[in-house]
Amino acid sequence: MADMKEIWLEKYRPKSLDEVAGQEEIVERLKAYVKSGSLPHLMFAGPPGTGKTTCAIALARELFGEDWRSSFFELNASDERGIDVVRNKIKEYARISPIGGGFNILFLDECDHITGDAQAALRRTMEMFTRTSRFVLSCNYSSRIIEPIQSRTAVFRFRPLKPEAIQKYLERIAKEEKLKVTPDAMKALIYVAGGDMRKAVNALQVAASVATTIDEDVLYKTASTARPEEVKKLIDTALSGDFLRAREALDNLLIEYGLAGEDILRQIHRQVFEIALPDEFKVKLVDAIGEVEFRLVEGSNERIQIENLLAQFVLYGQDLKKKG
Repeated sequence: MADMKEIWLEKYRPKSLDEVAGQEEIVERLKAYVKSGSLPHLMFAGPPGTGKTTCAIALARELFGEDWRSSFFELNASDERGIDVVRNKIKEYARISPIGGGFNILFLDECDHITGDAQAALRRTMEMFTRTSRFVLSCNYSSRIIEPIQSRTAVFRFRPLKPEAIQKYLERIAKEEKLKVTPDAMKALIYVAGGDMRKAVNALQVAASVATTIDEDVLYKTASTARPEEVKKLIDTALSGDFLRAREALDNLLIEYGLAGEDILRQIHRQVFEIALPDEFKVKLVDAIGEVEFRLVEGSNERIQIENLLAQFVLYGQDLKKKG
């Protein structure tokens, strides 16, 4: 069985920009900065698990060499998001003069969680200490970053990783850890990931703790994700008008996979687009899913809300039969 002592996300984190998977255009732009030896303030924006932190660390490694840690400061802004952190901790790092000249890199992860006042203070700090520091801001939603900061950074937009990039990276890990991953399990890993490499690697490591030969059964159960075909069957059953059978299928998903209401809702949303239905009915289904998702976020009972969604699917299915 594979060695579980190390967290694979760190063990297999790319050491250079050339090893970063699936973000070729961004890597080429970052390499140009490395070649020139200069760097503006940067903003990495995009979904989770697409390589933002990895690119920041790889960039520091290539700029500073073996001693990169002495010139690279990392702070998770979602944990420390107030104005006092910017005025004290971040300012303290920013004013440190690097050994041997040049500049330090301050990497602020999840900076879209920083409050508006703190962002205003950060903008001023970025202006004051450009001689000693460069800021690399990482966020999921660039729209939550104030415009004065956006205008002072070169923005890099990361996209969800393509299936082939995820598969190639996972195959490398499986080879190193002496794991056998079946083709169906690899497809399942890519489905579970949804473009998020971090989620894919974590799912593979959890599955590897159960068996060295990983099939799709092991993968779906350890990843707490329902099979796409089972979710599709749930939707089809509801649209056919059989509410009680759809409710039983929902029970099976909740009990067998231990899924939360929002997990099931996200998978239903993904599968709606895989079903052959007229566009006008897909619009109605997505509208109903969005309403239920809002209610769940607001704290409604997940079981009642998802059964309400299935009931709406039954009614939409009846309308579809009348028009068909």
